[in-house]
Amino acid sequence: MSVTLADIARKTGYSVNTISHALNDKPDISKKTKEYIVKTADEMGYIPNSYASAMRSGKSKSVAIIVGDISNPHFSIMIKEMENKLKEYGYTAIVFNTDESSENEKSAVISAISKNVDGIIICPTQKNASVTKLLNKQHIPYIFFGRNYENDNSNYVVCDDFKGGYSAADYLIKLKHTQILYINTNEYISSAKKRRQGIIKAFVENNIPVSNLIVKEIDTKSDTASIEQVLNQEKGKFSAIICFSDFIALEVMYLVRKSGLNIPDDISVVGFDNIASRYHFPILLTSVSTSKTKMSLKSVDTLVGLINKELTAPQQHILPTKLIARESTCENKHL
Repeated sequence: MSVTLADIARKTGYSVNTISHALNDKPDISKKTKEYIVKTADEMGYIPNSYASAMRSGKSKSVAIIVGDISNPHFSIMIKEMENKLKEYGYTAIVFNTDESSENEKSAVISAISKNVDGIIICPTQKNASVTKLLNKQHIPYIFFGRNYENDNSNYVVCDDFKGGYSAADYLIKLKHTQILYINTNEYISSAKKRRQGIIKAFVENNIPVSNLIVKEIDTKSDTASIEQVLNQEKGKFSAIICFSDFIALEVMYLVRKSGLNIPDDISVVGFDNIASRYHFPILLTSVSTSKTKMSLKSVDTLVGLINKELTAPQQHILPTKLIARESTCENKHL
């Protein structure tokens, strides 16, 4: 049987009301009494009933974080940042993985709401807009991160994907790479679409024919075989590769080296997300930093502001991107 306030009251001789006030650090209880009650509760193995507390206050002090692929280091880094920031506000995080499935996404949102979370932070799958409709119908505070729907009033925190795509391509072109392969993901995802548009702008502004850009779409969860198929199909047509994510870029670098080519002497590779800022790899990847920490903290700060009604919707934030040059790129040596 779990320890109750009544059990602690019997043990200490204080009333249940006094026990409750002491454990909730109310100012009407003396410091000495609080310390005694808290120590006794701890010794007895008391665990607060969060459900009962939520019933009394109307708040569960929990927030759902819903992501597409928890195994992707980009998401795992951000989840950790969000969890730590939520703790500062006194919230507990409940994490859901959708596996980039709109059906799983709907189930995750419904499950989160059924658990009476106070708000939801979500990286949407974007296969359709049903999640937005569902969230709006429930009148629950929420914020999208990493991706956003165009021309709507949803709350979101995203990076400047257009500028990120432009920076990646412009950097490679300045290194004399004029034949570039862009391995993108599904373009119903806002970041995929905007990055491609930014890359095209860099080609145009540098007077490089857009036909020199090879764009290949793969599913966000594509395996090594799918990426290898793209590389084999376009073999010999490019000197540099831009990848939608560092996750894809790491697979690309493995496959390029497996084929007998060198990075960056034969093929230069650029990724997105800058996970090399947290992990060290044999070849350090040139990547577009998408402000993981800033996006995580801004998402939490904004959501808590919406929960407390300190902010009003829509809250829409676009964070800057920055290209970080490392060992996976160099000047084209095969001109």
